[in-house]
Order: sequence, then C-alpha cells, then structure tokens
Amino acid sequence: MSVLRNTVRTTWIAWAENIALVFIISFAFYTTLPLKTTQTLFVPQGSIGNIISQLTKKGYELSVIDSYILRLMGSPQSGWIHIGKNELNRIDFLYKLTNAKAMIHKVTLIPGETSELFLDMLSQKLKLDKGKLQKYYQEFSPYPEAGIYADTYYIPYGIKEKHLMHFLVRESEKKYKSISEKIYGNYNQKQWQKVLIIASIIQKEAANNQEMPLVSSVIYNRLKKGMRLQMDGTLNYGKYSHIKVTPERIRTDKSTFNTYKHKGLPPSPIGAISLSAITAAIKPAKTDYLYFMKNDKGVHDFAKTFKKHRKNVRKAK
Repeated sequence: MSVLRNTVRTTWIAWAENIALVFIISFAFYTTLPLKTTQTLFVPQGSIGNIISQLTKKGYELSVIDSYILRLMGSPQSGWIHIGKNELNRIDFLYKLTNAKAMIHKVTLIPGETSELFLDMLSQKLKLDKGKLQKYYQEFSPYPEAGIYADTYYIPYGIKEKHLMHFLVRESEKKYKSISEKIYGNYNQKQWQKVLIIASIIQKEAANNQEMPLVSSVIYNRLKKGMRLQMDGTLNYGKYSHIKVTPERIRTDKSTFNTYKHKGLPPSPIGAISLSAITAAIKPAKTDYLYFMKNDKGVHDFAKTFKKHRKNVRKAK
C-alpha cells in the first residue's frame, strides 16, 4: 500500500511540475508577444481594470492577465505619457504604463505681459484654439488682466482649453489669496483689483525690482495730489503690450487707459505681475517724488519738482 501511495504521490508531483513548467513557458511567451502602440499614449484615470478596459477599446490587445501583471508592477499614472516606440513586447509596454515620464509642457508668463499675447503663445505652443482660451479666461478670471500670475507653469500634454484656463486662474487665485491674507488678514477681490492695477503699472514702468517701491511712491503721490499719472506703461494694454508709446498715440488713444488724458487709475490691470510688483504696490517707498525719467544707463532718475524733472529730461536727450 505504501508503495502505491508513493507512486501516486510521485505521479501527482510530476504532473504538477509539468503544469507549472507549461504555465511558466506560456507566461514567458505571453509577456514577450509584440504589442503595437503610439509613441505618446493617454492613460485614463481609474482602477487598473478600468485602464485595461479603456485601452482595449482603443485597440490594444490586453487581457485580464495584464491586470494581474500591472498590480505587481504598481499603479499606472494617468495622463499623457511618452512610450518612445511604436512596437515593444508586452512586459515592456506594461512597465512603461507605470514608469514612463509624463508629457509636460513648460510655459512661462513673463511679468508685464498681457493676456492677449500670452494666450496667443499658448495657442501656438500647445496647439489650442485661441478663441476658446479667451472665452474661458474671461469666464474664470475675476480680472480682465493679471488673472494669471506671472510665473512658470508645467502643463500636462493634451489638456483642453477649459481645463487649462481653470487650472491657471485657480492657481493664481490661490497665490493672490495667500499674499493678501498674510498682509491684510483677508482677501477682498475689489480691494485686490486696485492692488493689481497699481502693481501692473509698476511692472511696466520700473527698470528693475529695486526701483519698484520708488515708482510706487510716485503713483501714490500723484494720486494724492490729484495729478494725472501720465505714464506710458498704462498705454501698453492688450494688443499694445510691446508697442512704443508715441506722442501721436497719446493724442489719439481715447480709452481710460490713457493716463495722460484721464485722472486716476486705469479701470483694470494692464498686464501680468510679479511678487515684487505686488509688494511695491502694497508697501511704497516713503518719498516726495512726483516724476521719473529713464537715463542713459537704462534706469530712472527721480525728481520731487518739475524743474528738476525737466533737467533730467534734457540730460536724457
């Protein structure tokens, strides 16, 4: 009887070993099968089962076995990833789903730039519809300009116009709210718009960060005395961001951005602003300056009187 038991046990062990060997060979063969793909791939959000299902619907020959393999490898990241090849074996493809680098666009909004030109750059670089970008910017931003904080942003590949504008404005609002709460203890959009207007003028006029508190003091001093600001930078709004302000432009521009003709501040910010400009708008230097003129060194000479200002103008010319 013991001999029979041993024979049966040996037979079962041999059978199990054969099955295991067949499984290992089959599994190895399965994982090395070639799989066609695109060099860039969008991985949907959701569970591993949902990801496999969605990719299968897009023509990828995947199965439940791939779900188990993925669970052992880790969780796939959602969004656009760079595969780098049009064909690779199955195990390498599954590895790419969990380890490939996300495709990211790096975009920078330069301080002083207008949304008109920034959105134009975005539409070209990200191949998006400028009209839709403008539509959603106006829908989400509480400010006509400066609704997007001047900074560098990392944008996922394949993002649509609505989501992009929502992301940029939301991140900017977080930044503004954080700064405002640190200084004022709250965040009031009406109050903050005035800060942004002054900061945007400072951004356009100052030659460097060190000058910003001085330019800010000139703005506040002129407003306090009821003087027109008479600053070229306020005419660099919208599509005029990089257009040189000429005497003819000053005469013909009838908008309320023309501070040579209209007293007070422009109706809204004139461009994107930096933290340095915001800080200067909130904390101007304590001076009696009413004028400034760019000199041959590219920075400004500040003056308390018109007589001194005229002297600076003659020196610059």
